[in-house]
Formats: sequence, C-alpha cells, structure tokens
Amino acid sequence: MKKTVSLVLAAMLFAQCLMAQYADGIKYLNYEKNKSAKDAFQKLYDANPKDPQAIYWLGQAILATDGGDPTKEQIQAAKVLYQKGLTDAGSDAWLLVGMGQVEILEGGDLNSAKQKFEQAITSSTETKGKNKGKPSSAILNAIGRANAKVASTQGDHPYAIDKLKQAAAIDPTNTDIYINLGVNYLKMGGENGGEAVKAYQEAINKDPKNAFAFYKIGKIYQSQNNKDLFEQNFNSAIAADPAFPLSYFAFYIYYANKDVNKAKEYLDKYVATADKDPKTDYFVAEYLFRAGKNSESIAKEKELEASAGLQAIPRLSILYAYNYDRLGDSAQAKTNIEKFFSIAPADKIEPSDYELAVKVMSKFPGNESVAAGYIEKALSNDTSKVNKINYMIQAAEMFGKAKMYADQIKWTQRIIALKGVAGEVDYYKMTTAALNAKDYAQTMDIAKKYMTAFPDKPQPYTFYKRAALASDPDTTGVAVDYLIYLDSIYTVMDTVKYKKDIFLNQYYILNAYTKKMSALQHSPDFKVKTDGTKTPQVEEFIMISQKAVSVTESMLREYPDPNDDNNRYALQARTQIQKGIDYYTKPPVRKTGASASTTGNGGTGAKG
Repeated sequence: MKKTVSLVLAAMLFAQCLMAQYADGIKYLNYEKNKSAKDAFQKLYDANPKDPQAIYWLGQAILATDGGDPTKEQIQAAKVLYQKGLTDAGSDAWLLVGMGQVEILEGGDLNSAKQKFEQAITSSTETKGKNKGKPSSAILNAIGRANAKVASTQGDHPYAIDKLKQAAAIDPTNTDIYINLGVNYLKMGGENGGEAVKAYQEAINKDPKNAFAFYKIGKIYQSQNNKDLFEQNFNSAIAADPAFPLSYFAFYIYYANKDVNKAKEYLDKYVATADKDPKTDYFVAEYLFRAGKNSESIAKEKELEASAGLQAIPRLSILYAYNYDRLGDSAQAKTNIEKFFSIAPADKIEPSDYELAVKVMSKFPGNESVAAGYIEKALSNDTSKVNKINYMIQAAEMFGKAKMYADQIKWTQRIIALKGVAGEVDYYKMTTAALNAKDYAQTMDIAKKYMTAFPDKPQPYTFYKRAALASDPDTTGVAVDYLIYLDSIYTVMDTVKYKKDIFLNQYYILNAYTKKMSALQHSPDFKVKTDGTKTPQVEEFIMISQKAVSVTESMLREYPDPNDDNNRYALQARTQIQKGIDYYTKPPVRKTGASASTTGNGGTGAKG
C-alpha cells in the first residue's frame, strides 16, 4: 500500500515538474527570450521525442521571433519537426494544430488549416470527467495561438476568437488564453484595441503579476501616443516582474532619440534581463551610434559580425552605414546599404533606413533610379500614409537636386494623388520644376491650376508670365495669346490691383506687334498696287496694326493722365501706328506707271 502511494505521489510530482517546465518555456516565449525557450523545450523533447506536446512547443520555439515574421528557414524547420512527429506519434491534436499553423505561414489553403484545427478539436474532446463532451481548452488555446502568430492578413481571427472564448469558459484560470485573445483582436484592426485591452486586463485580473499582459496594454497605448498610459503599464510590468525585459527595451527605443543617457539606463537593464545573445548585444552597438561614439560602435559591430555573422543580425549592415555616413565615408555607407537591402527581411527594415539609402545614394550621380527603387520598396512595405508621403517627398527632392525635373514632377503628382489634394507647396514645387526643365507649356498648365486653387497668391501668375515670356525669347508673338489670357484673369480679379501688371503685359504685346509689323514691311512681297490691291502681307500688316492700336487704347485707359509718362508713350505709339494704318488702307496713287507699286511710311517709321 505504501509503495502504491509512493508511486502515485512520485507520478504527481513528476507531472507537476513537467508542467512547471512547460510553463517556464511558455514564459520565455512571452518574454521573447527565444533562446532560453528553445533550450527549455529541447530538453523536454530530448527526454521524450515522441511526446506530441514536447514536439509542438519545440516547434513554437523554432518559429519564435523578436516581433517579426518567422523566416522561410524557421517555417521549414518547424514543418519538418511536426511532420516527423505525425509520422512517429500519429495524428495527435497538438501536432495537427502545429501543422495547421505552418500551413498558414506558408500561405497555403486556410480551409485546409482549419480542417486540421477542427480535427484536433474532435480528437481532443474529453470522453469522461467534468469536461466530458468538451474539447481540450489547451488545444483550443493552441488554435488561438496559431492565428495570433501569423500576419493580420493571414489566418482566421474571428474563428480564433471564438475558440479562445470556448477555452476561457472551460479553463478560466489560464491567462495565456486571454493573451492570445487580445492578440487576435488586434490582428482584426485598430478599432478592436478596446477589446484587446479588456482581454489583457482579464489576464491581469486572474494573475496580477502577469507582466506580459501589462506590457501588451502598454504597447496599445504607445501606438496611440498616450505617453502617460503606456509608461504606467510598462512600469506595472516591471513592478510585476523586474526580470521582464520587454518593458526595458520599449523604454530604450522610446528614449533612444530623446535622451541617450536615460536610454542607456534602460538598455543596461534590458541586456541584464534578456537572453545572452549577440542579437541583444547589437543594441549596445546601436546605442554607441546614438551616443555619437561611432568608432566604438563600429568596433562593437565587427565583434558581433565575427561571432554571429551578418545573416544572423542583418541590421549590422545598416548600422555600419549609419556610422560611416556620420563619419563622412559615403563609399562605405553605400556598400553597407546595398549589403543590408540584399539580405534584410522586410520586417527588419525601418523607415529611417530608406531615408538613409536615398540620402547616401543621392551623393553618387547616376544612382537616383537605385534610390528610387528603395523608395518603391518602402512604399510597398509601409502602411502608414504619413510615411508614404514622406518617402515621396524624399524622391521628389532627390530628383530636383539631380535636375531630373520630369521625375520630380511625377513624384510630386504621386504625393498629391495620395494626399487627395494639392497644397500650395506642391503647386510651387511642380511649377518650379517644370520651369527649370524649360517645359513652358507644362509650367503654364500647372500655373493655371495653381491660380484656381490659390487665386490670392502671386506666385502662380509670376510662374505663368515667366513661362510665357521664356517661350518667346525672340519676341515673335508666341507669348501674346498667353499674356492676353493672363490679363483677362487680372481684369476679372482686380484691375486696380493688377494695373501695372496689365500695362507691362500690354507693353510686351505692343512690342511684339510692332516687331511683326516691321518684319512685314521689310518683306519683298509687301506691296500695294496702283489699283489699291494689297498683297496678303499688307493685309496682315493692317490687321496687326489695328490690334496694336487697340492695345494702346487700353493702355491709355489705364493711364488717362496726359502728364503721365505711360500715357505719353501710349499716345505717341497710337498716333504713329494709326498713320501706318491710314496710309496703307488708302495709299496715295503714284503716276509714274500703271504697274508701279506704292510704298510709304509705316507705323514703326521704317521704310517699306
């Protein structure tokens, strides 16, 4: 009897010890101490390689990341492990859930993965005891975890939430269920943040020392820029467990660009509580850069590169680039940027990395298209509208500096399309670029839209006139219609305010007409026969002269005071031009011969 009791007690103690080991491993995963988690589950697996639960959790440790998506190599390693487990142990519920998660991560058929989940639920349904007829809460939780650990665009999060609620009803003391519930709510979109907070708070209600739940609430408030609440929850996580590393890391990142001394305090605590791993030491090198200790940062990087390699810590390359850029070594910065973007997963690339890439590449003429390629990657990887606009602004400015004005305009147009409305700065930059490109037609087209959007600003009218005049460098009359259009706008808006602008435009138009009249008079075909018949050149001369008189009359209306220089100029011009009109309309007949031509003094004083 005593022997039987001893065996039962020993079995109970062993089970409790086993449960504690699993609990420790799961805690490591939540704390992102992935190396420790893998070591813990590897021991359990080595002790019993056919135990489905040990296989499942070792697979979860293999898939674990520091916040990003698992790599293809990680997914493949977990898949091989689960497939072997299914071969050795049969279609166990734990392994079916693990394979369903892998299938989702591979981008496979979601319905096929859910079939595996449902099969796992059926096979784990209790056949006796108080939970008879109910599925295993642990398996339901694992299904919730499988959906929580994939991207928001993958999995079936409403389905996972339903299963997690079932699990909580069966085992309301398991706080991990509420953590997975909160994550799945967040995967459904920011509008579900309130539900996620409720789930995390429920985990805290069940376990006031649940540091991870406090941290998850803090991250939600941090995403909302609510400093008071995210600091409160991060500090609550530390109070619940001073060995919790993620809050220290969150504080380090927050203060990294604000207060390097305070950031260093949190970094030291993070390094002390996180796994001893080269990936952790990377942040020491990053801190040294932020503190302006670039040579020390590079030395630390080289140490890490030698011990772990660039593939293991891809951000080493971009950190090299930041350091070398600050030290003025653009060639080294460029080399490391190219290396980083060739090996870094998308989730390891930060917005500032693209900005650095554009900044450095722009220093090397001919690399603008390469830099634009980085920006296109940024646009495809970043969901933030604000960030996308900033990337496009970078591109537009880069092409502007490179005098690639057509590309500058295209990027500015993309900015406007994304914003949905063009601001004054957008119009100013586009018209400037078009003018710099000497594309005068486009300059005037953009300037017209600029006038419509911002009629009270002087810039669009200036741009329009500059382009109009630039399109007619020899004053051949090309700009006349453009200036007439501009004067029509001025007249509608405010003739008093734009009186001088109108007069100057008319002065230019009058000069253009005068030049054209002179050219016609000097044409060998400029003739009036004795019978009064005029050649087309004479007819055109009279027509242009009449337009010129109209311009002078308009000028006189603008400046009616006879003592004004502008009035005297316009009056003199009108008198002279009218003489030419009168002369060639009814020229005197010369009696030297029936076929002789008649010429006379034209409007410009030139001989015909």
